[in-house]
Amino acid sequence: MKVEQNTQRLKYLLSLLKMSVEELLPIISVGLKIPITKDQILGPNVELGHLKRIDKVFNKGIHYYLDPKSPDISEDASIFFRKTKFDVDLNLGARKIVNHFEEFKISLSAIAELSDIKFERQLPVFKISNNPKKVANELREIINPTFNSNAKEFLKELINKLADKNILVFEFVESWNKKDKANIDGFFLKPNVIVLKRYQVSFKREIFTLAHELGHYLLDEEEIDKIEYDDLVNQKLSKIESWCNDFAYHFLCGEFKKIIEDINNSNAQNDYNIDLVKSISNKTHLSRIAIFTKLLLLNKISPTDYKKVRNGFEEEFRIEQERINKQRELDKQNGINL
Repeated sequence: MKVEQNTQRLKYLLSLLKMSVEELLPIISVGLKIPITKDQILGPNVELGHLKRIDKVFNKGIHYYLDPKSPDISEDASIFFRKTKFDVDLNLGARKIVNHFEEFKISLSAIAELSDIKFERQLPVFKISNNPKKVANELREIINPTFNSNAKEFLKELINKLADKNILVFEFVESWNKKDKANIDGFFLKPNVIVLKRYQVSFKREIFTLAHELGHYLLDEEEIDKIEYDDLVNQKLSKIESWCNDFAYHFLCGEFKKIIEDINNSNAQNDYNIDLVKSISNKTHLSRIAIFTKLLLLNKISPTDYKKVRNGFEEEFRIEQERINKQRELDKQNGINL
């Protein structure tokens, strides 16, 4: 059965998610003996089965492709039309997540306007010429919640504090067995939306990402981020990314900044100051890797020892994630609602 489609809508989605037709075809042809061709999906009439396969990629609903109205290609419609270059090479999963929240933001703005709800900016806009440490100290006085040793509760309270300043924070959760996981940690969309990836093993990474994206909000600079410690170590970051990282670090470490700077050189003889770093991590919600990365930049640990310590933490993370995944699989087999 064939239906009449508006090909401009499919072309719009491809343009929006920075995909070519050649990239789409193998995805929608999975499991078919004869692959779907370009001509079969870009003509005015298309097989309904092909359209259903296309919609499994874009999740718009079949009615979307049949609508004769041309889509709105404008900067207001998407960050992908406002920016052409990002600090991470976004995979399809990431682009779909960003697009989902962009559309949600537009819907939320429309509802707010109809309801006469105001989201005026309450915090000032800063520049990268402003000292990120001073800005962090200023912001701690305004929005930093009372410290809670429970990282999850601290994150929730920080999100509530930001909401009081008209900054909306959302999380996205990806199922443990999802194949096309988004290769991002978070992003900021103007004027006031921050989105974070939920990590099940540790909330500290999410807390740092939130502080980093708050930095983008303060600079009023949209970005989609993947927090890479290697880029920080190798100092391959843009000025804006470096500012946001510095802001996040000072925002979270607060009074512990001097304690971190005064740590003796970390090496095998003093067990790399593991216990002290763990204690600081628990009192700041900076991850242990983040603290050791700072120690590396301060020349308080050698690159070789840093790599050894970091590999150990990453192995811990991998084992814990594997344990959680196995438990989920057992729960699924036992009929427990996940």
